[in-house]
Amino acid sequence: MAAHFITSAAQALLNGFNARIAQADPKGKITTWEKSADGRHYTHKAAEWRQQAWFLPNVESNQLTFNIIKPENQNVSSLVYAYYHGHLIETFLNHFDESFSNAVASALPEAADLCR
Repeated sequence: MAAHFITSAAQALLNGFNARIAQADPKGKITTWEKSADGRHYTHKAAEWRQQAWFLPNVESNQLTFNIIKPENQNVSSLVYAYYHGHLIETFLNHFDESFSNAVASALPEAADLCR
């Protein structure tokens, strides 16, 4: 259950995501995602979905991967998984479409995912 963005500039793509979340100017600002207090994880901001799961980014040489992490006291349901991955990919398509070539969401958990 991971989202992979194929890119030769994974760190720059993550930096752009962080910058758009933090920016003050409303034009181009990402308003649907927020960072955790530790600054390492991301969650969706909509009240219904907030803290239902977390994403932990991993910068690799040819891709930026977001692994899904469960909240402390519950597993990640298929519905939450679908919502989070769909919306993350939508966000990157809306804001960074020229910064990656492909986006892929895995159907089942990967080694670095913690969803159960």
